[in-house]
Amino acid sequence: MSEFRYFDSRERALVIGLGRSGVASCRVLRERGASVIATDENASALPAGTIADLQAIGVSFVPPEHLDKVFGELSVCVLSPGVPLNGTLVRRVQGAGIPVFSEIEVAYRICRAPIVAITGTKGKTTTTALVGALFRAAGKTTHVGGNIGNALIAETSVAQPADWVIAEVSSFQLETIRSFKPRISAILNISPDHLDRYYSMEEYAEAKFRIFANQDSHDVFVGNFDDPYLQRLHSGDDAKRLHARSEYFSPSGNHHAAVYLHGDSIVHAPPTGDPRTLELLRIAEIPLIGTHNVANVMAAFAIGLAAGLDLEAMRDAVRRFAPLPHRLAPVAEIDGVRYVDDSKATNPSSVVAALTSFAQPVVLIAGGRSKRTDFNAMRAAIAAHARAVVLIGEAADEIARVVGAIPVHRAASMEEAVQTARGIAQQGDVVLLSPGCTSFDMFISAEARGDAFVAAVSARVPSHGL
Repeated sequence: MSEFRYFDSRERALVIGLGRSGVASCRVLRERGASVIATDENASALPAGTIADLQAIGVSFVPPEHLDKVFGELSVCVLSPGVPLNGTLVRRVQGAGIPVFSEIEVAYRICRAPIVAITGTKGKTTTTALVGALFRAAGKTTHVGGNIGNALIAETSVAQPADWVIAEVSSFQLETIRSFKPRISAILNISPDHLDRYYSMEEYAEAKFRIFANQDSHDVFVGNFDDPYLQRLHSGDDAKRLHARSEYFSPSGNHHAAVYLHGDSIVHAPPTGDPRTLELLRIAEIPLIGTHNVANVMAAFAIGLAAGLDLEAMRDAVRRFAPLPHRLAPVAEIDGVRYVDDSKATNPSSVVAALTSFAQPVVLIAGGRSKRTDFNAMRAAIAAHARAVVLIGEAADEIARVVGAIPVHRAASMEEAVQTARGIAQQGDVVLLSPGCTSFDMFISAEARGDAFVAAVSARVPSHGL
């Protein structure tokens, strides 16, 4: 069967998985005229009204156990992000000879606008949102979607040829691409994460590298020159794999990069022409906490420069950019103690970045469900920056083993964790929620975990927002 698909009235499509992206896939396919059947292996856990709302627009719901009856009618299958390719249900579909595509692949194939795709272990959501702000400030009609929280297919389906689509893509999504080809791709960094899914860091890095697999000389790749995995693309054996024009940024100030840190400023060194560097922005003008966010801003500038955006518009967009929820977001200051929500920090490297963002002592609230990453990566940062650690969730014992001499406290709930941290913190300290784990042992999402932290802080003492 041909790989080419129309995803329109000629199709009878099966959508597997009815989360945000799956529902969006159903709606977009119906808008394009396709007949759509939907299924979900955990239908009982779907929000109330999900299936009824889809049925109202002509989508049929068929339980997984009854799909064999409709396999003969189907022309294509669309997978939601997070539905594993090697799962029993997908294998049944493939066994019936039905071509299977991921939502991100369908989103690309129906898109008429150029795509900027951004991935990385940490910082990709902030950078994606920031790049969207830069493009909008430069006067571009911009659609932001993907792993950032709204389905990519919903954005690409309405994008016009003169628009831009800014996509946050995860390693899970990149596993399933076939022809996905962004005009500009970016990898911010690669550090241990999702090792409950990947057998090794090499396998995890390979999933990230798929972001540039289909690019050619007309496209641009933006990478972190300081990252060991990405350095291989610049000068190692892997350099032959990169066919796009490359633009690197360097938080350490390496002059071989196009965008790098020089003193207290981010500068750009044009690859040809005037040898003098151009100051892009002073670090003091960045309204985000942490040196890792300086790197995110550098990546955003590199992407904007590759797209030919107006420099002054980009500068203004960065200056006006506000922190995203649950990503080193200030919550309150109470009795001289700052409370900061970094609930989206779900791996050790993100916790290290958060801890090193503060000059004052930190009372760290950490823990949750481990991704089988090595918590030893947090040891030195905890020793250098933490006054104490309050642990919650399933991974509490694992994290406690790497804390060393720093006092450790346990809490059974977020409310107890905040109360304990408040009792430990001294005036001038920071109470930081930066879990280093997923939330799924205690909360339905990292957002829900962060909301619980904010509620617990707010319930203690009337606060003064920062």
